[in-house]
Amino acid sequence: MKSSSKYHQTQYCLFVTFLVLFVVVKSQLTPNFYATSCPKLLQIVRKEVQNAIKTEMRMAASLLRLHFHDCFVNGCDGSLLLDGSDSEKLSLANRNSARGFEVVDAIKTAVENQCSGVVSCADILTIAARDSVLLSGGPTWKVPLGRRDGVTANITEADNSLPSPFEGLDQIIAKFVAVGLNITDVVSLSGGHTIGLAKCATFSNRLSNFSGSGAPDATLDSTLLSDLRNLCPANGDGNITAPLDRNSIDLFDNHYFQNLQNNKGLLGSDQILFSSDESVTTTKSIVQSYSTNSKLFFDDFANSMIKMGNIRPLTGSAGQIRKNCRVVNS
Repeated sequence: MKSSSKYHQTQYCLFVTFLVLFVVVKSQLTPNFYATSCPKLLQIVRKEVQNAIKTEMRMAASLLRLHFHDCFVNGCDGSLLLDGSDSEKLSLANRNSARGFEVVDAIKTAVENQCSGVVSCADILTIAARDSVLLSGGPTWKVPLGRRDGVTANITEADNSLPSPFEGLDQIIAKFVAVGLNITDVVSLSGGHTIGLAKCATFSNRLSNFSGSGAPDATLDSTLLSDLRNLCPANGDGNITAPLDRNSIDLFDNHYFQNLQNNKGLLGSDQILFSSDESVTTTKSIVQSYSTNSKLFFDDFANSMIKMGNIRPLTGSAGQIRKNCRVVNS
C-alpha cells in the first residue's frame, strides 16, 4: 500500500510539474506566434509603417515612442491606445505629445482584413516599433509575439511611471529598474532619440536667463543654446519642435551619443547621461562606448527593445484581442 501511495504521489508531482511547464511554455512570447493564424502579419505591418514614414519621416520616432510609453504603464498591453476619460493619452507625458494613433488604426484595419480577431494591438505596436527603427537605418531583431490587449487604461501610472525630461538621472534609472530594466537599457533605449523631434516646452527650462534672471544650463553648447533661444523665445509657442539628434535628424545611428559628448543633447534627460555627477559611475562610459561603436549600440538597443517588450505582457487567456485598438470589445 505504501509503495502504491508513493507511486501515485510521484505520478501526481510529475503531472503538476508538466502542467506548470506547459503553462509557462505556452505563455512565453515567440517570434512564430502568428505563423499559422496570420502568416502575412509582418509583411502587412511593414507595408503600413513604410507608407506612414514616406508620408512623414517623423512618424518612425512617434511609433517607437508609443511602444515605449505603452510598455512602461501596465506592461506591453496596448492600454495606451485606449480612448476615454481615463485614457493614458491624457497623462502629462502623453497629452498633446503622443502621436501616431491613426497609423496604428490603419495597421489594425489592414491586419483585421487579413486575419480578423487574431492579432493584438499590443503586438502591432511592438512590430511597428521594430519596423520604424529598421526603416530609419537602424538594427532589426526578431520580435517575440503573443501579447494580448489590456482592458483598462491607467492614467495615474502613466503620470508616475514614465520617465520625464525634467528628472534627474537617479530618478530615471529607478523608473527603469522598477520595470526590470538596467542601466545599459537606460542608455541604449535613450538612444532612440537619434530620431524624432521634441517640443520647446520639454527643454525650454535649459534656456533660462532670457531676462537676466537665472543662468542657462551649463552643459548646453553655446551655439546650440543660441539657436534654441531663437527657435523658442521666452513666452513663445511651446509646441514648436527641434530635432533630438542635431545634424542627424531622421537617421537611426550613434550620432546622438556623439552629440552628448559635445554638450549638444537637446533634453536635460539626454545630456545627464554624460554630464551629470551620477553619470560618472553609471552611464557615462556606456555613452562613450556607443559614440565610437555603432554595432555595440545597435546590438544593445535590439536586446533592450526585446527586454522592454517583455514587461508584464498579458498572455494565454488574460486580456483580449481588441477589434478596435481604441476601445475594449463589447
